[in-house]
Amino acid sequence: MIPALDRKLLRDLWRMKGQALAIAAVIAAGVAMYVSQLGMLDSLRLTQGEYYSRYRFAHVFTGCKRAPESVLDDIRAIDGVRAAESRVVFAVTLDVPRLDEPAVGQLISYPDEGSPLLNDLFIREGDLPRGQDQVAAGEAFCNAHQFGPGDQFIAVINGRRRTLTITAIVLSPEYVYSLPAGGFIPDDKRYGVFWMPRHELAAAADMQGAFNDVTLTLKPDASEAEVMRQLDDLLAPYGGRGAMPQRLQLSNWFLNNEISQLENFGNVLPMIFLAVAAFLLNVVMTRLISTQREQVATLKAFGYRDRDVAIHYAKFVLLVSIIGGVIGAAAGAYMGRGLTQIYADFYHFPVLVFRLDPLLPVKALAITAGASLLGAMAAVRKAAALPPAEAMRPEPPPTYRRTLVERIGLERVLNQPTRMILRELERRPVKAALSVMGISMAGALIVVGFGFIDMVNYVIDTQANVLQREDVSVTFIEARNRSALHDLRAMPGVQHAEPFRSVPARLRFKHRWRLAGINGVTRGATLNRVVDEDLKPLNLPAEGVALSRALADVLGITGGDLLTLEVLEGARPTRQVRVAALVDDFLGLNAYMDIDALNRLMREDGVISGAYVSVEPTQQQQLYRHLKNTPFVASVSIKQAAIDNLRKTMAENLLISLGLTVFFAGVITFGVVYNAARISLSERSRELASLRVLGMTRGEISYILLGELAILVLAAVPLGCVAGWLMARAMLDALNTETFRLPFVMSSVSYASAATVVLAAGAISALIVRSRLDQLDLVEVLKTRE
Repeated sequence: MIPALDRKLLRDLWRMKGQALAIAAVIAAGVAMYVSQLGMLDSLRLTQGEYYSRYRFAHVFTGCKRAPESVLDDIRAIDGVRAAESRVVFAVTLDVPRLDEPAVGQLISYPDEGSPLLNDLFIREGDLPRGQDQVAAGEAFCNAHQFGPGDQFIAVINGRRRTLTITAIVLSPEYVYSLPAGGFIPDDKRYGVFWMPRHELAAAADMQGAFNDVTLTLKPDASEAEVMRQLDDLLAPYGGRGAMPQRLQLSNWFLNNEISQLENFGNVLPMIFLAVAAFLLNVVMTRLISTQREQVATLKAFGYRDRDVAIHYAKFVLLVSIIGGVIGAAAGAYMGRGLTQIYADFYHFPVLVFRLDPLLPVKALAITAGASLLGAMAAVRKAAALPPAEAMRPEPPPTYRRTLVERIGLERVLNQPTRMILRELERRPVKAALSVMGISMAGALIVVGFGFIDMVNYVIDTQANVLQREDVSVTFIEARNRSALHDLRAMPGVQHAEPFRSVPARLRFKHRWRLAGINGVTRGATLNRVVDEDLKPLNLPAEGVALSRALADVLGITGGDLLTLEVLEGARPTRQVRVAALVDDFLGLNAYMDIDALNRLMREDGVISGAYVSVEPTQQQQLYRHLKNTPFVASVSIKQAAIDNLRKTMAENLLISLGLTVFFAGVITFGVVYNAARISLSERSRELASLRVLGMTRGEISYILLGELAILVLAAVPLGCVAGWLMARAMLDALNTETFRLPFVMSSVSYASAATVVLAAGAISALIVRSRLDQLDLVEVLKTRE
């Protein structure tokens, strides 16, 4: 047998099914985001850990210009080194069938016999190459070109064009996120990684008996910093480029930043959603109890204790929260599987499966139930503390007094229904304020979603039209004197070319350091520019360095401080330079210097690493063909392709998450507005029915109720915009990472879009409530409670 209070609970739930479902939808939205985001986070972490462990991802990475193989024995002898493996790594230009522009490749050696000691390969298809001019190709590049074993392409190796045949499609833990050196957005069509037998690549790159890349794993008790110091000392005479720990390895760095962003996103937004749900439950339960005063009194008169009444209403809260939690957990699992497909396009694992920890939905339900009970606690305690004698009496009407509208004389110009609306709002200010607060918080979430979409679009537009105004950037195999710039300018279609110098360096400030490239930029550059916070060109000083603000934060340095630069190229000078400016750029960690100042620091005369080029549109293909056959060109980056890939990355990753946020925020908005309207209807149904009996039309009583709702919604819109601005500002720091940063930019379109969603939710709620008004029981009004 079902206890009497539980039967009453089920009846109440059925009678309030519309409101209960609206609250459950709010809870489901928060739980779905929590389960999908944190479930995806757990899946990424588990997959990353298993992949790195099984395929022996190295702990330390470094390179040099050329070192004899005998140095490897000295590296292995460093205290703390468990294993070390040398390699040959060589950058090449690719001529790919059906691709007009030149692509870039990275050739990596692997042992002639057996498997690599570190960074082993997962073979998706085919067999590892053993013959001449055969390679294993990265899966991302093959998918972009629909290549398979047996397909061929041309690589320019040491100035010689060679036709390479793909024998296997592979994956490597070193290239989970496949990026060229210095790149920030993957371009699988124009960048590929390939593995070739050691003797083949060494012969092609003139590296017999030598290596230019080495990877290490460390013993558990090893000092990473000390191992890297000794490794740098050993390789310094051979042009060492500086040791890098696993956490800063390019692919792993990007992946960890993505995981960090996902963790912040998955913890912050769902909690905001659940906070709104808790607030909404408090309002609903307070109003519900106020309409059930006689029922509470009857229950206590029949012997039910305060604790029984409190548990009864707590069960109502728990039941609604559990319904929402279960729906949200199921939706979150479904969304998580969809997110897995998106992440699999960017992060290349042998297998990426959405693995939902059974404890995660349980944790989500526990948080939901706790937040709901916390939100409704005041209302439940009020029900339990209500004395039976007081509860038997109707709630006393508010004290009558002339309203502000009447005191200033506006009642003469307002009709009776309008005066009734304003009187109700003024005499119950707390009720009105709570309703406005709930609607404004829901609207704030929509402002946040649209605002972040604005910021993403701003980054793409600024990167394409303000910062990167070149059509093509060309990087040389080795730094050359400025006469190479004249060769570029003489190529077909080149309208203008500006040189740049890029130098690898270790940047130190006190105990902190980072490996980064110092970008030498010409003064007055018009193609690739450094700008200030107002997007005006920043004139770099004749001496000193400008740092991206993110890099300055990592180093703990501010403008005016002295930064130590340990250059890892050429004569390898170590210099102290003053930080002249901080730059608010969007991608990566960057350092900028005037190109002449950088040449002086390097003690070189007019040396450049490449050039930014503007191209006549009708001659682009002719230029691409020319660059493919230019021996001194190491890589060519097409600006439009980079921007398209940036847009694609944003659209398929961040914008999808933000779109879901806007959708769920819309669900919450409707839930809040609909509940406010339904609660108001339940409280004033006798009053409105009485007005009908006294002769008012359906339209007039609809105007009284819905007019009040309209005022509440309109009052909530500007408050929601302000709250959304503050919320987005607070969330920005949690979502920005070292790899990608959003500026705080919100357009009027975001506010207008959010206001439109809130007003639409109000209009839909009004239509539903209007249909309920038509069903008012006019006979009921003839009965008295007293």
